[in-house]
Amino acid sequence: MFRHALTVLAGALLAAAISQVAPSYAQIVIPTNRNALVQQNELQQLQNRLQRQQYQQQQQLYRDLDQQAAPKPRPDVPVYDQTCRMEAVGNTISRVCR
Repeated sequence: MFRHALTVLAGALLAAAISQVAPSYAQIVIPTNRNALVQQNELQQLQNRLQRQQYQQQQQLYRDLDQQAAPKPRPDVPVYDQTCRMEAVGNTISRVCR
């Protein structure tokens, strides 16, 4: 689990670094040369890959946390013999066994 947290943190740092660079390429709507278009496409692919990886890591972290959660204990319900019955008298419920 600690390894997943480190991986998510590293991915977040990489995303922050990419987002610093991304706006300069994202502003190019109609590139004047082919190299700018290639760079823009490569950057978009890298961002998509990073977002997909971060999503998968987050889902894995959620799965790990779900597996570690202890199941809820079953409620302690008293079991009576067939010879016992419950009687309600006013606000009081009593068990009568024979």
